[in-house]
Amino acid sequence: MSEAIRVLVVEDEPVTAEAHAAYVERVAGFVPSGIAHTGHEAIRMLRDAREGRILPIDLILLDVNLPDTTGIELCRSLRAAGIEIDVIAVTAVRDAAVVRSAVSLGIVQYLIKPFGFAAFAEKLAAYRDYHARVGSAVVTDQQEVDASFAALRTSSGTDLPKGLTRETLDRVRGAVRNAPAGALSATELAAALDLSRVTARRYLEHLADTGVVERASRYGTPGRPEVEYRRR
Repeated sequence: MSEAIRVLVVEDEPVTAEAHAAYVERVAGFVPSGIAHTGHEAIRMLRDAREGRILPIDLILLDVNLPDTTGIELCRSLRAAGIEIDVIAVTAVRDAAVVRSAVSLGIVQYLIKPFGFAAFAEKLAAYRDYHARVGSAVVTDQQEVDASFAALRTSSGTDLPKGLTRETLDRVRGAVRNAPAGALSATELAAALDLSRVTARRYLEHLADTGVVERASRYGTPGRPEVEYRRR
């Protein structure tokens, strides 16, 4: 099993920072590595990680507005210092110039506040796919390079896997949320929403892949254990 992606949350509002760290903890394959409330604190932690004084940091969730700098300037400082690390901007800033600067500095995702856990999880799931694809020392061909970059764009609040719709996904989320035991199998979901079992399973698998629900084995029925999907 691959190691979890370690995430540094850089956010000046303590309550928001804790909420984002808690979100990170809920997404499969990620763990929060710490919280920095200023740009200066973030740089210190990243240098400590690079020099082995603390555990490595793989990804930054970066607020654009910080007390002592901006997220854009912080990224410039990191690049100038030779600190190569992926960044997801998490911000309420909608200025097109800021977005262009983010792209030019290699910020891999831009998540606009306010957002719910589902949107957050989808962004991280897309990054997780990208990270897995580029984790090897060598990419084999152009197709693999294209697939790696496409992974960052496939998961968003409006862009779902082929064949899935936002309306049905919302109904599936509601069904899981309101399930008496907090969990449903694909068979139970199919009956509740009048879907085919295959379609129900595709939606549940998508929610599991994005960290919204978790898979578990349900015992007590004849034959192989049934997979159930439980709300986090």
